[in-house]
Amino acid sequence: MTSPCLPGTFLSEAYSSLSKSLAGDACPGRVKLTRNGLPSVSNPYVFNGDFVDRGRNSMEVLMILLVSFLVYPNDLHLNRGNHEDFMMNMRYGFTKEILHKYKLHGKKILQILEDVYTWLPIGTIIDNEILVIHGGISESTDLNLLHRIERNKMKSVLMSPIPIDGDRATEKKNKVGKAIAAWGMKTDGPFSEQLTKHEWEQVINILWSDPRGKRGCYPNTSRGGGCYFGPDITSKILNKYQLKMLVRSHECKPEGYEICHDGKVITVFSASNYYEEGSNRGAYIRMSSGTTPRFFQYQITKATCLRPLYQRVNAIESSAIRMLKERMISRKTDLIRAFQLQDRNKSGKLSMGQWAFSMENVLGLNLPWRSLSSHLVATDKDGNTDYMSSFQDIHIQKPVKEASETQPWLKPGWSKTPFGRLIRVQSTLIETVYRYRSDLQIIFNVIDSDHSGLISMEEFRSMWKLFKSHYSVRIDDSQFDELAERMDSNKDGSIDFNEFLKAFYVVHKFDKLSKSDTKLA
Repeated sequence: MTSPCLPGTFLSEAYSSLSKSLAGDACPGRVKLTRNGLPSVSNPYVFNGDFVDRGRNSMEVLMILLVSFLVYPNDLHLNRGNHEDFMMNMRYGFTKEILHKYKLHGKKILQILEDVYTWLPIGTIIDNEILVIHGGISESTDLNLLHRIERNKMKSVLMSPIPIDGDRATEKKNKVGKAIAAWGMKTDGPFSEQLTKHEWEQVINILWSDPRGKRGCYPNTSRGGGCYFGPDITSKILNKYQLKMLVRSHECKPEGYEICHDGKVITVFSASNYYEEGSNRGAYIRMSSGTTPRFFQYQITKATCLRPLYQRVNAIESSAIRMLKERMISRKTDLIRAFQLQDRNKSGKLSMGQWAFSMENVLGLNLPWRSLSSHLVATDKDGNTDYMSSFQDIHIQKPVKEASETQPWLKPGWSKTPFGRLIRVQSTLIETVYRYRSDLQIIFNVIDSDHSGLISMEEFRSMWKLFKSHYSVRIDDSQFDELAERMDSNKDGSIDFNEFLKAFYVVHKFDKLSKSDTKLA
């Protein structure tokens, strides 16, 4: 952690949504520098992480910040965010941006940035009173340990250290990490040169956690990493280290900032228009020793004007509803099954309570379903829901059309035949692949070491050797070569992402068939 003593401090999350506007005339970064002046001893800056991954010009944003740091090394401070992570970059677009812009040297640039990320501080303490970190804290946060930690050993927070004792059952998994832990840490040295599991947990809590009104510390189920921490945890950690305030970012706020935990936690979010133009304000903070923080809000639009509050709320709500509907369609089969279990009369309708219960039970989201129902399902005059209408305005673009569309000769009741059951199984698998598509994309990018968009046979062999040594899987190289050839369905000598997804579909069916054969035997 860095520990500047700052008489007058400007704080901002340099969220890379700034890059959405960098190419135009209305750039939030430029607005801040124009209004507040260049960094200096009397005007220092802290940018609180997430410099990349949110816009087409993330590289330009990062270069401005890094060059500014070189010019003003004592007056500009850059904290690491959860997106300063090569695994996050592969998922959210920065890797693709670099390879598109720098076709000759893109791979080398990405390797350098991996190292740059690891050397960024994970926190800043101002005047020995204010802790500035990207995400949050936990009940076990140890600032002394975090100050001593060799942070350059952590290439990606999303992959937990490989256990030396072989006890993999106790590994902590997160939403993304569970899909990629099999590949191990990408390190340049032996396992002993990694962070310990305890050190890794300390860092992931700093970068991924969020404050909540509920007391205590409990898993951050929404993000799948870090924790939720209550006001009692904030008081405990601040008192332990004789601090007065925690400033963090990591969450979009409609007004650009939010104060919680009795004024001890401030969330500042500097990217206006995060969801879409007009959805939220951006904000930054100016601080001076002995004075209360001053908040500065702004809205970057084509006309640099602010929408009315109700329009901004509607924009945020519309974006959230779209994401929720995508979550629903990815669990369509499970939801329909749950609805039909409740619908004992086979009427196609459920009471509002039954519909809400099924939604929460299947999706695992503790949301005000009754309030949201007007956006998600049609209701009749008696308040009953037509549950199939939940899926009427969104669908997955399936690789093949439904049998009823391609085979008009099928008679009524065909869906109950073995052929119909096969079609339903296929639909379920399509939903499953859709649900985990982003995780499979990460795995694909890990294997695709040259980031060409194609997995060569050599890259596939290298991955298999790592997998085989890591899990002691006994399989001949000839069998592996046969697998690779089968995945390469168009026989062009490489595997694209669609072929990769299709292979997961086939393997899933094969596993089920193998189990059936075993039972029959």
